[in-house]
Amino acid sequence: MNGEESHTHDRHHSHGANHRDASGHGKHNHQDHHAHMVRDFRVRFWISLAVTVPVLSLSPFLQNVFGLKKLVDFPGDSYVLLGISTFIYLYGGYPFLKGLAREISERQPGMMTLIGLALSVAYFYSGAVVFGVQGTFFFWELVTLIDIMLLGHWIEMRSVMGASKALEQLAQLLPSEAHRVRSDGTTEDIPLGEIYKGDRVLVKPGEKIPTDGEVIEGSSTVNEAMITGESTPVSKAAGDEVIGGSVNGDGSLTVEVQKVGEESYLSQMIGMVREAQASRSKTQNLADRAAFWLTIVAISAGVLTFLLWYLVKGRDFTFTLERSITVMVITCPHALGLAIPLVVAVTTTLSAKNGLLIRNRNGFEQARAIDAVIFDKTGTLTEGSFAVTDTVLIDDDMSKEELLKLAASVEARSEHPIARGILEAADDPYLAEDFEAMKGEGVRALVEGKQVFVVSPRYLEKQGRKVPEERIRELSEQGKTVVLLLVEDKLKGAIALGDVIREESEEAVATLKAMGIRCMMLTGDNDAVAKWVAGKIGLDEYFAGVQPGEKVDRIKEVQSRGMTVAMTGDGINDAPALAQADVGIAIGAGTDVAVETADVVLVRSSPLDVVAMIEFSKATRKKMIQNLIWATGYNAFAIPLAAGALASLGIILSPAVGAVLMSLSTVIVAVNARIMKVDTSQVERK
Repeated sequence: MNGEESHTHDRHHSHGANHRDASGHGKHNHQDHHAHMVRDFRVRFWISLAVTVPVLSLSPFLQNVFGLKKLVDFPGDSYVLLGISTFIYLYGGYPFLKGLAREISERQPGMMTLIGLALSVAYFYSGAVVFGVQGTFFFWELVTLIDIMLLGHWIEMRSVMGASKALEQLAQLLPSEAHRVRSDGTTEDIPLGEIYKGDRVLVKPGEKIPTDGEVIEGSSTVNEAMITGESTPVSKAAGDEVIGGSVNGDGSLTVEVQKVGEESYLSQMIGMVREAQASRSKTQNLADRAAFWLTIVAISAGVLTFLLWYLVKGRDFTFTLERSITVMVITCPHALGLAIPLVVAVTTTLSAKNGLLIRNRNGFEQARAIDAVIFDKTGTLTEGSFAVTDTVLIDDDMSKEELLKLAASVEARSEHPIARGILEAADDPYLAEDFEAMKGEGVRALVEGKQVFVVSPRYLEKQGRKVPEERIRELSEQGKTVVLLLVEDKLKGAIALGDVIREESEEAVATLKAMGIRCMMLTGDNDAVAKWVAGKIGLDEYFAGVQPGEKVDRIKEVQSRGMTVAMTGDGINDAPALAQADVGIAIGAGTDVAVETADVVLVRSSPLDVVAMIEFSKATRKKMIQNLIWATGYNAFAIPLAAGALASLGIILSPAVGAVLMSLSTVIVAVNARIMKVDTSQVERK
C-alpha cells in the first residue's frame, strides 16, 4: 500500500491480512509467543524434575541423611552424578544461561544474571570437586534450584497469559464468516478477511455483526453489551451505525461495510489493550531500577560474604563459597521484576472489562492524585444531541402531547435538526398536506384541515405580535432553541429544544466533589448558558465562550494553581486539551472516538466512569506498592540471613532453601496481583 491506488490486488491483500490479524486469525503474534514460553517452561520443568530424582539419590549429603549410601554406592557414581547434573544444567538452566548472556551483552545485569551466575558457580565448583578439588558437591542444590526457578517462571508466564486473555476474548467477538450480498441480491458466505469497504453484508437474526457499518435495509435490536457495556439492546434501522462484534436481535439487517481491519472499533479496542499491556509505567521503571541495583547489591554482597568468611573469619573455602552462592540466589530480584508487570497485566484486563481502556499507563496511574476534573460540556456532561427539553402551553385547550403531535406533523417533511428533535419526541403524527418551508422563519402545513405553523419568535415579532418574552428568555438563557406553534394563526404554545444533560452528570460531579476534587466545565456557549448548566449539575467553576484553540490555555491556567488536572472530552477539538492535561480522558464509545491524545478511554460515555477510573487508579497503585514491599522487603530480611549473620546460632541457609524462599516471594507477588478483583470491586459496574 504505497499510495498507488491502481494496485488493487496488493491493497486488498494487505487489507485482508490486517483484518485477519485484528480478528485473531493472523500469524504468530504476541499471544502465541507467550503460549510458546508457557509450554517451554512447563516441559523443561517436568523433564528436569524427573531427572532430578537420580541426582538426589546419588548426592552424598542426602545419602547420609536418608541412609542411602549402601544402596546406591558404586564405582564412578560421582561421574554419573556429574553427567546427569550437566544435562539438567544445560537443558533446564538454558533459559537462565541465555538470559545471563543477553544481560551481560546489553550491559544491563538483572534477574537472569543472578540466577545464571549462581547456577554456574555451583556447577563448575562441583565439577571441579569431582575431578579432585577438595570440597563438597553442590549438585543437588544446583538441580533443585533449576527446578524451582523453572516452576516460578512457569507460574509467572501462566499468570501473564491468564491476564492477557482479554485480547483473545475480544478477538472472538467477531464471526469467522459473513454473508456478502451480490449485485443480483443473492448472498455468498466468505471469510471475514475478504470483506472490503463498500461491501454489503446480510446479518441474520441472532448472528454477530461482522464489522462496522451502516444499516441500509431492515430493522432490529442489537445487543452491544460485549462491546460498549450498554446492557439494553439498541434499536437499529436504516441510517444507523452498527459495531462489529455486537449481536443482532430478531430482525434481519443489510449493512454497508464502512470500517474493516485496523480501522474497526473492535480492532482499535484490541490495539489499545495490547498497547496498555506493553506500556511501561513510571512505577515499572522504578521497579526496573530497583532490580538493577539489587543485582549490583547481590553480586557485591556475594563477594563481600566470601571475603569476610574466608579472609576475616578464616572459614574453609567450601563453607565460604556456599554462603556466597546462597546470597546471590536469595537476593535474586525475580519477584521484584514480576511485581509490577503482573499488576499491569491484570489491571489492564479488569479495566477493559469495566469499560476503561488504558492507552497510557503513566496518565492512568497519575489519576489517583487528580485535584481537578475539567469537563467539556457538549457530548460529555450533555448528550450531544438535539432533543425536546420543554413544552410550554399558552392555550389551555390543548395538551402537551397534542402540541408535540401537531408540530411533528408539520416537521415530518423538513430535514432541519429541529424537525428531527420534535419528531423523536412525538407519537404517531398526523398526515400533513400543502407543506411550505418559510426561509429563516419556520414551516407550515395543512393538518387535519387546519393551518398549522411551527415558527421562530422572529416570525411573530415581524408581524408586530406579542411574544411570551419572559418564558422564552428563560429557556433561551439555558442555551435552548425555542419554536412557537400556531393553529389557525392562534398561538397555542412553545417547544424548547437543546442539548440534554446526561442523567449521570450530577451524580458524577457530586461524587467527585465528595472525594475532594474540584469539578469545572469548558464550553463555547455564552455565560448565561454555562451558568445554568453549572448550577444544574453543581459544578465548582466554569469557563464560558471558550473556542477550541483556547481550551489548552484554560488547562494551563488551572495547572498553574498547582493542581493535577484531568481533562474529559469527546471530540477532535478536545485533543490539544487532552494532551496538555495531566490525565486526558476521552469519553464516548462510538466508532469515531477521538482517542489519539487521551490516556484513558471511557467506553460507556458516562461521566460516572471518571469516578470509577480514579478509584481504579488508586486500587492499582495500592496493589503495586504492596507487591514492591513484598519483593524488596523479603530481600532486606533474607540477605543477612543468607550471608550467615545467624550462623553462630546454627541457622544456615543452603542455596536450595534460599531458592525456596525466593520462589515463595514470587508466588506471593503473583497471587497478590491476581486478587485485584477483590480490591477493585467498588468500581465494577453492577
